[in-house]
Amino acid sequence: MFKRVIILVLDSVGIGAAPDAAEYGDGKVNTLANIARSQGGLFLPNLEKMGLGCIEDITGVKKTAAPQASYGKMAEISKGKDTTSGHWELAGCPLFAPFPVYPDGFPPVMIEQFTALTGRKILGNKVASGTEIIAELGAEHMRTGYPIVYTSADSVFQIAAHEEVIPLDHLYELCKIAREQVCTGEHAVGRIIARPFTGRPGEFVRTANRHDYSLTPPADTVLDVMKAAGYSVTGIGKIGDIFAHRGLTRSVPSKSNADGMEILTALTRGNAGNGLIMVNLVDFDSKYGHRNDVAGYAGALEQFDEALGRLLPAIAAGDLLLITADHGCDPTAPGTDHTREYVPLMAYAKDGRGQPLGTRSTFADVAATVAANFGLPPFAYGTSFLSELL
Repeated sequence: MFKRVIILVLDSVGIGAAPDAAEYGDGKVNTLANIARSQGGLFLPNLEKMGLGCIEDITGVKKTAAPQASYGKMAEISKGKDTTSGHWELAGCPLFAPFPVYPDGFPPVMIEQFTALTGRKILGNKVASGTEIIAELGAEHMRTGYPIVYTSADSVFQIAAHEEVIPLDHLYELCKIAREQVCTGEHAVGRIIARPFTGRPGEFVRTANRHDYSLTPPADTVLDVMKAAGYSVTGIGKIGDIFAHRGLTRSVPSKSNADGMEILTALTRGNAGNGLIMVNLVDFDSKYGHRNDVAGYAGALEQFDEALGRLLPAIAAGDLLLITADHGCDPTAPGTDHTREYVPLMAYAKDGRGQPLGTRSTFADVAATVAANFGLPPFAYGTSFLSELL
């Protein structure tokens, strides 16, 4: 039906507590609704027209009688609330064994192996916010040259280093050692993340040179299947990192939400060919959700809505735009962790008319819909909603 499908993932923009949220330590979380209520409303005219207010009551967002997009929400069946499991499930590969997490820091065997392989002692080894730990340990790192190793509630092994102390190439090499030789077997975390920063004590700033080293998906994703069938598969932002650079014919990094939307709009307007484009906009999560910056998150949502207004005219008659998320990160909730939430689903086609898509039982419905559209074999999980868009 469609020549090109665009999956736009708003990282962490959840839309209400999932049925099993309590099992993940989450209460009445709702990233979108709680931000809107705390700020006295959100101004999201383009998302409003597409039907966002028909999914959930969001202060400032009206429930339109004739939405331009089909709309609904999706629950996650993977055992986690992290970026990797969320994206993999969207792509048709849910995970039923959770990645390992380290609420008390990494065990001695992992740290000893890392230091032996790299020849460097480390600082940190605890659960921490990225900005807080470089503020705490950045000066000692500059004095000693020891990398800062830390984790979070997610399954991540993060290495922070000042770009003038440990050059980027060397930091990336440290991450590759961790990925290939330390974080394996029972300690195979979802991602190794390079967290470079610059500045001086009291004024440290993380740079845009972050790099993720993900595990390889355990089964084929819709990206793999599309590529094998000869279609163009473009990843924008950290999509390449999340899928271990598998299943892509082209990977385009981005520096911010705004940059990612500019890249997507240019590619869409430039007729990048038939196939699939998948985009991740990470700022919602990394800059605002994890930092409990409610006002900043609200501003980022409104800025995205403006950029969406510039993207929509570039959507061609043969395009299908799917807007969704990978998990929640409610900045009004206690703590700085991801939150187990439903994610919004909006499906926009030029001159289409919006239909309710209901509450979907798995993110994998997205992959199932893409596969059905291109006449590819169905996945083990997920139900296509393609026929509901006709």
